[in-house]
Amino acid sequence: MFSKILVASALFAASLVPLAANAGEVQNRIHHEQARVDHGVRDGQLTYGEYRNLDNSLDRIQAQRNRDLRRNDGHLTRAQYRQLNREESHLSDRIWFDNHNRRRQH
Repeated sequence: MFSKILVASALFAASLVPLAANAGEVQNRIHHEQARVDHGVRDGQLTYGEYRNLDNSLDRIQAQRNRDLRRNDGHLTRAQYRQLNREESHLSDRIWFDNHNRRRQH
């Protein structure tokens, strides 16, 4: 009986690990995108307006991640993870475009 409970609790805990890992992956992407934005500012590839828009988008994604984690006891659902991942992918494209659109800081 004890071994059945132990196995069931281990399986349950193992099923939660991927969702918790997804939350960390989202956070890692946020940090990576922030570093790309900072690099664009240092190199003069981003204007102040581009920087402000990208930074606000990063803040919105981070805030959404935090809300989703609070709502689900520190985990993301698959739908929340997919949504955040889509938003981060879109933002990544915008960062690339803004860094390569030939607008420069003055």
